[in-house]
Amino acid sequence: MGKIIYGKKYTIFSELDKQPCADHDRSKGEGVGPQEYVGIKIKLLEFPESIRSYMTKNVYLVAATLRPETMYGQTNCYVLPDAEYGLYKMKNDEYFICSERAARNFAFQEVTETFGVYPSLAVVKGQDLIGKALAAPLAKYEKVYALPMLTISMGKGTGIVTSVPSDSPDDWAALRDLQSKPALREKFGVPDHAVVPFSPVPIINIPEFGNMSAVFLVDELKIASQNDKEKLKLAKDKAYLKGFYEGKMLVGIAEGDTVEKAKPKVKQHLYDLNLAVPYYEPEGEVVSRTGDQCIVASCYQWFMKYGEDEWKEFVRAHLLSDEFQAYNTKTQHEFELIIDWLKEWGCTRTQGLGTKLPWDDKFVVESLSDSTIYMAYYTVAGLLQGGVLDGSKVGPLGIKAEDLDGSCWDFVFKKGTYVEGCKVSKENLTKMRNEFEYWYPMDLRCSGKDLIRNHLTMSLYNHAAIWEDHNMMPRSFYCNGYMVLNNEKMSKSTGNFLTVRDCIKRFGVDATRITLADAGDSLDDANFDTDVANATIMKLFVLEKWI
Repeated sequence: MGKIIYGKKYTIFSELDKQPCADHDRSKGEGVGPQEYVGIKIKLLEFPESIRSYMTKNVYLVAATLRPETMYGQTNCYVLPDAEYGLYKMKNDEYFICSERAARNFAFQEVTETFGVYPSLAVVKGQDLIGKALAAPLAKYEKVYALPMLTISMGKGTGIVTSVPSDSPDDWAALRDLQSKPALREKFGVPDHAVVPFSPVPIINIPEFGNMSAVFLVDELKIASQNDKEKLKLAKDKAYLKGFYEGKMLVGIAEGDTVEKAKPKVKQHLYDLNLAVPYYEPEGEVVSRTGDQCIVASCYQWFMKYGEDEWKEFVRAHLLSDEFQAYNTKTQHEFELIIDWLKEWGCTRTQGLGTKLPWDDKFVVESLSDSTIYMAYYTVAGLLQGGVLDGSKVGPLGIKAEDLDGSCWDFVFKKGTYVEGCKVSKENLTKMRNEFEYWYPMDLRCSGKDLIRNHLTMSLYNHAAIWEDHNMMPRSFYCNGYMVLNNEKMSKSTGNFLTVRDCIKRFGVDATRITLADAGDSLDDANFDTDVANATIMKLFVLEKWI
């Protein structure tokens, strides 16, 4: 049970630190993972002046989409007029126009010529792309055009948005505004032929919404323009949720399939024809403890294959049994969700402190993975170290660290046989085994809620992998929320930080205790309020005087 494999994985990465950025390495963005997009390659047919020297090259506006199955309905492409895009050279002599942020992600995903290198060859203004002819893959129209959209964020995706007005309420609202408002076209220099002749293309039929879900919902919700953000969000949520499970494709290689089944088919079809490229970025903002805005990189490393069915179901059975207690229904629910979410986990890194991976010493074991069953060692630590943590003293059994090999630990922890010639006597190993079996399984582990989604769930998995015995699994986990200070996250870098020693010095022991009690102890964050602490000092003073 349990597997460790070597391979490539897209993971949150710090360019500054030159290594994956795990949850405990982040000052912002704990729990945020990579988001997979499909980068649609929309070929540039007409070139702005700034990049005319590249007219003989394959130059593409690259749009990141979560809905590759809708590419049959493209009518145009949107750019942000005020934005500055870059031209970046990729592998196979291709050139991408996108935001610098997207180019940085591409560079660390092995799309550029050199890993991690992404120099901009030219600056391309969004306004200069407006009205330029494009070839959009899988589209009904032979030519589409770049049009302005004012709501594009350069901090998400590639800064380029492909438009499917039949199924995207945002796209239809923006296209309708440009078609119905000549003054808006004139403002951004949009020629009539680039926008007026284009109609939404029916590609998906959704029960109740028909084959033009975006048009239907925009009319139903009486959305006046692309500026009606709240109504557009509601329309988008309705269209996407119902469309994913109930919508059926009307065109393309997945015709007749539900959207749910069509999505992976069309995605692979685009990749096979070299019409798109995989693109990943963080689901939300991630900042490392060193202050680096993290990206997503393709990393080659060792992975724990936590998604393996037999392993997962063993852990699930323990979680749902009477032998496990989470003390809080929210905590229990979190564990049950995480075992379905947790798949491959990068358990190594190439830099920093850590234990060398025994079979590949280029790597050290990543700290969250290295500390999942250490509580087993606690049961015998007193016999080996005599209460000294730095190894400067040999414990009461007189055993040296270098004399303990794998067979010793198998004897102690797994009822293994004693190997003749072992440097540690059977008598001493038996004493260690007796201690371990007296204290194990672990009755209670207390920890923070942020570790449910990694370290604590991994602890369950790794106990299952080592012992393969429900009787040796941890019996309970108690999880608490964060301690925040004055309703803000504690952080040394921002100065919003107090140690227990600081609290006692500033408020005294009694006021500190009462404020902590008032802060709460559930899975919700506990708020240490300095106003409460100060008020408590006065209340205690008055109380003492009265007594």
